[in-house]
Amino acid sequence: MLQAMGLTSIDDLFADIPASVRTPGIDLPRGLDEQDVVRHVTATLRKNRSMETMPTFLGAGLYDHFVPASVRAIASRAEFYTAYTPYQAELSQGILQTLWEYQSFVCELTGMDAANTSMYDGSTALGEAALMAHRITGKREIVISRALHWEKRDVLRSYTVGPGLKVVEVAYDSETGTMDLEALRNAVGPDTAAVYVENPNFFGRFQEDLADIRSIAPSVLIVGANPLALAVTKAPGDLGADIVIGEGQPLGNAVNFGGPLVGIFACTEEHMRKMPGRVIGLTRDVEGRRAFCMTLQTREQHIRRERAMSNICTNETLMAVVSAAYVAVLGPRGLRKVALENIRRAKQLAERIDPLESFEAPVFPGGHFNEFVVRSEIPYARVHRALLAAGVHGGLPLAARFPELGEAALFATTEVHTEADYARLIGALEGVR
Repeated sequence: MLQAMGLTSIDDLFADIPASVRTPGIDLPRGLDEQDVVRHVTATLRKNRSMETMPTFLGAGLYDHFVPASVRAIASRAEFYTAYTPYQAELSQGILQTLWEYQSFVCELTGMDAANTSMYDGSTALGEAALMAHRITGKREIVISRALHWEKRDVLRSYTVGPGLKVVEVAYDSETGTMDLEALRNAVGPDTAAVYVENPNFFGRFQEDLADIRSIAPSVLIVGANPLALAVTKAPGDLGADIVIGEGQPLGNAVNFGGPLVGIFACTEEHMRKMPGRVIGLTRDVEGRRAFCMTLQTREQHIRRERAMSNICTNETLMAVVSAAYVAVLGPRGLRKVALENIRRAKQLAERIDPLESFEAPVFPGGHFNEFVVRSEIPYARVHRALLAAGVHGGLPLAARFPELGEAALFATTEVHTEADYARLIGALEGVR
């Protein structure tokens, strides 16, 4: 290479870099051969605790589910994991069809007419939904429940700063843990653009009166849903939702220390042209053959910035591919089986914790999906440390954000937990005192 460039040394190659900003080199140890490197890295990794070696009952938005090997095999194909924006549709039919299938699955689960592919995550999907409601109605207030993850609420507030929207919080019912309908009626006013409700909500509770909330919401109803729970609940679209959002991570994507994620976003046909992101469509080519294309591209990269619905610059294509593969591999019966198993396990685990001295579970009666609130007579920080010492990761502490619940934590369980995991948790809780 040096000879081809007419240079005699490496120093000549970097001669245009001033000596004052150069480094004399990096003080690294001598290299190892490949086998020794593998042995060293493996020994280092053994220091980590993982969910395979440490039962983890932490949920609050991200959940550890079993993913069939076939799902990862499909998503690991180079055609998928190296695919970017399919600008040239004629060369991107495979990824376009896969994303079209993903949209179709989302529409079937949510009961909506159209879905995009896709948002960054569930939190930014909420922010985009709030902006969309403002575009639809021209109104400036977004009503939400206080039973919402505080980080999601912070993301929403960030999105509403620019257009000057106001976020109005509604109390949850202290008896049921679901949205207080009377407080909702008082909060909704002439400038309400949308009401946002989650089903199941942050406490894991199913909101059993979505139809009543629809009657109270004067404008746009945004429903946040766990897509896996939609396999056994009535579709939000059947209950009058205008926009449905959610975190798609439970559909085949790993927890991965919190990302990457994929935001689900779907709406009715009436509002489809106000939706952010991109929509893949099914059409015919010039020879009459079935073809896929980007039908709607309402982002600023494709159209005039002032007319764009959002400035989202990319999407989570690979995560959407994983979700599509997961739904296709499990099918309707498999999805229902997993969802029902999560409901059953949450109920049974709560029933095993509740008789323990100093603990109450669940704090809120009624239907839960895969998580529930546990209240402790002992400061939960102490409980949490004891669980960690016993090799168990407990639930998410809530006292700082929801002081009215006392020393409480949100525990989650899924189909990956074994009887040994439950026994280890119960034994650790019994030993706390």
